[in-house]
Amino acid sequence: MQQHKRQPELVEGNLPVFVFPTELIFYADDQSTHKQVLTLYNPYEFALKFKVLCTTPNKYAVVDAAGAVKPQCCVDIVIRHRDVRACHYGVIDRFRLQVSEQSQRKAFGRKEVIATLLPSAKEQQQKEEEEKRIKEHLAESVFFEQTLCQQENRTASAGPSLLTVFLGIVCIAALMLPTLGEVESLVPLYLHLSVNQKLVAAYVLGLITMVILRT
Repeated sequence: MQQHKRQPELVEGNLPVFVFPTELIFYADDQSTHKQVLTLYNPYEFALKFKVLCTTPNKYAVVDAAGAVKPQCCVDIVIRHRDVRACHYGVIDRFRLQVSEQSQRKAFGRKEVIATLLPSAKEQQQKEEEEKRIKEHLAESVFFEQTLCQQENRTASAGPSLLTVFLGIVCIAALMLPTLGEVESLVPLYLHLSVNQKLVAAYVLGLITMVILRT
């Protein structure tokens, strides 16, 4: 037998509401931003009715604050800011969109949209660019530190470098050479080292030994 698809049972407050954008930003110095548009989407196979509520209705004018949306359609809701004053800068207001099936009174879905009035679009843009630069600088610093740590770990795991080993051999050879003043020696005189030169060689050899032991 062919089974008929049953419409899912709607529970109050559980129906997802699809609205874009989810944040409205008005700029006092840009009149073109004083009017914003909210788009309410209905992806369902049944019609929806909606209602727009606001925490501060005296500051805004909502065109078509209530209406209906056909199945798999959308509707634009125009919101105008009509009280642009400095005392409202940075204040967060909230709009709530309530939707329900046309034959029902209960709100099966709710969605909040925040609205903010800012003094200047340029100032906000400069602030965002400065924050972006700071984030990029921090990201570069973290990347540099991680790369340096990786290089140090690779060096440590690879053991002492060839240069370190070569310097160690040179210092050992220098300590084995005769000291100035020794008469009975088959080594040419120009290879005889002073006491100070041998002390330097011994000091360097000690440093190299510490490096090798750490790695």
